[in-house]
Amino acid sequence: MKKDKAMQDSLQMIEKSQIALLGSVDDQGFPNIKAMLKMKNEGLREFWFSTNTSSKRVSQFKTNPKASVYFLDQPTWKGLMLTGTVSILNDRKSRELVWRNGFEKYYPLGIDDPDYCVLKFTAHQGNFYHNLENLTFEP
Repeated sequence: MKKDKAMQDSLQMIEKSQIALLGSVDDQGFPNIKAMLKMKNEGLREFWFSTNTSSKRVSQFKTNPKASVYFLDQPTWKGLMLTGTVSILNDRKSRELVWRNGFEKYYPLGIDDPDYCVLKFTAHQGNFYHNLENLTFEP
């Protein structure tokens, strides 16, 4: 498998995906996976998600910022796992970046709701899978 093709396929898969599986590590050292709406991404390196500040995931990332994000294209059985770290962002610019109409349902105080935050995932390594082949790369 060629790196250029794998990275191109990865980008196409990410652009089509609305959902990403975000992995965190709990206080016992076990992986926890949660389906999240992919709000924004910049290539294969940076991804933004929104969540509740009071969520279990935020608590886990405060303790251990190591994370993974997984994308799957089920019809072609292609998969991409990215490993990296998560930053918890509460600044106005980050909140505005991913805010969507209808979020008021979950954050009644609007964009400045203290229970609204942004998770920024920064990938350090990727692994693309297709046709029984794996390719590991740096995004």
